[in-house]
Amino acid sequence: MKVDIVTPDGVLFSGEVEAVAVPGIKGEFVILNNHAPIISILDKGNIRLIGEDITIKDELADTFLREKEEIILPINSGTVEAKNNKVIILAE
Repeated sequence: MKVDIVTPDGVLFSGEVEAVAVPGIKGEFVILNNHAPIISILDKGNIRLIGEDITIKDELADTFLREKEEIILPINSGTVEAKNNKVIILAE
């Protein structure tokens, strides 16, 4: 599925992942392919991009943490929209 992560500084990530976990205001939830359409507010926590061969631009590598098959981005707040196997995250 396609995921875009956008911050006030610009696009931090745009690419294909197997799943994405986000910190919802009532707890973390995971979005997979064919997820029902959803719009949600995000709380402080980590966005976790899950999958093999996830590529991060070299100039943004210090922004993300890498653990096995996960790329992790700490955020303070944001929103997420998932629809038709595309996820857009607006984060601070």
